[in-house]
Amino acid sequence: MTQTQSYEGFTEEERAAMKERAAELKKSSRGGAAAKKAAADDQDALDKIAEMPEADRVIAEKLYAIVRDTAPDLAPKTWYGMPAWARDGKVVVFFKPAAKFKVRYAEVGFNEWAHLDDGDMWPTAYAVVAMNATIEQKLTALVEKAAG
Repeated sequence: MTQTQSYEGFTEEERAAMKERAAELKKSSRGGAAAKKAAADDQDALDKIAEMPEADRVIAEKLYAIVRDTAPDLAPKTWYGMPAWARDGKVVVFFKPAAKFKVRYAEVGFNEWAHLDDGDMWPTAYAVVAMNATIEQKLTALVEKAAG
């Protein structure tokens, strides 16, 4: 898989993600009842997962379940057109599908609000090529720590 280059150094896939983020911000600025917005954000994340090719979808669906069961205080939403989970509006965990950016592996990433600190250096993104019991266990432990 190769990314198509666009002007100003961004690939077409990166530009598309930025446009999705702008639409997300515009949508969130409209306000509305908190419960209604949370339900809509959850559905947006589920819709993004449903659109994915099977390899990405299987991983994203399991990550969705892990976050829901392990860190229910993290709210599902979309972030740059990708499923993500946030606390107080700040994305803690996100899923970057391989197909979205035409790369060889999906990523589960953690932003600075994740509690993964381990000394002076620690990983914040993990390549995932398939879901299995071992990967599920590792992701569960990471989400638990991140949500801590």
